[in-house]
Amino acid sequence: MKAVGICGSDVHFLKTLRLADFIVKEPIVIGHECAGIIEEVGSEVKNLVSGDRVALEPGISCWRCDRCREGRYNLCPDVKFFATPPVNGALANQVVHPADLCFKLPENMSLEEGAMCEPLSVAVHACRRANIGPETNVLIMGAGPIGLVTVLAARAFGAPKIGIVDVNDHRLSVAKDIGADETVKVSTNMQDIPEEVTKIQKAMVVGIDVSFDCAGVDKTMSTALNATRPGGKVILVGMGHPRMTVPLTPAAAREVDVLGVQRYKNTWPICLEFISSGKIDVKPLITHRFGFSQKEVEEAFETSALGGTAIKVMFNL
Repeated sequence: MKAVGICGSDVHFLKTLRLADFIVKEPIVIGHECAGIIEEVGSEVKNLVSGDRVALEPGISCWRCDRCREGRYNLCPDVKFFATPPVNGALANQVVHPADLCFKLPENMSLEEGAMCEPLSVAVHACRRANIGPETNVLIMGAGPIGLVTVLAARAFGAPKIGIVDVNDHRLSVAKDIGADETVKVSTNMQDIPEEVTKIQKAMVVGIDVSFDCAGVDKTMSTALNATRPGGKVILVGMGHPRMTVPLTPAAAREVDVLGVQRYKNTWPICLEFISSGKIDVKPLITHRFGFSQKEVEEAFETSALGGTAIKVMFNL
């Protein structure tokens, strides 16, 4: 392993020893946003050789269940996913991984950019679910790492206008720098939703065809459902709370579709193409870098957990 990014789920597991229904019951290696250099291959591997630089797709699906057989392997109930208990992750000197989940990096891509294919894949899958294209105006709730890569992906898929909403001025500034057309600062108060929906719609000018909720809490989902035009879509990307109280009935009356996102499928080739071609630049999102000593690992996770100016914290092994 040469580059491993810290995800919010990694921080969550470290701090609380659980995430949703996944509970840490014994020591586990975390980390799943990763890239490295092939050291050795099995005798049947034909597509890779020692020395190849690769980005790793971190989930190993069973390929036998109905979901896998219909091509939706991201919904496999028996997937073995890096850093999801009890499966060890990638924050290690070496890992063993299937060759068909190791994607060779183009010469002009760094290992750090390879590791960024994982969070970018979430956004690419979300954009595919929403059918983002040149006629789709987009609103993004939340300017954290996933919200920011969703800005990049939506633009790469051709979205003509992208607005983003957050409580943090710095993150909104970063979103503007990487291509968001409109930024709207909001509060954390539920009672402010009607006023803020009006503010968002006024800033966007055009109707909002698709909203991505990249935070996944009552307020962001409620705002997205109210701000999206009749007949539009809301894509639930972030999983901030396991349960939410949201205005589904009014949204249903306006035929606003709600779609979920579970990780990704078949996204690494397009992520590699987007980054290597220059259509997407993920480098501005990598804000902090650490080595692999015990002290630096602890500092890295504290930096990521504090937020602030930290967007993507990356280990260089």
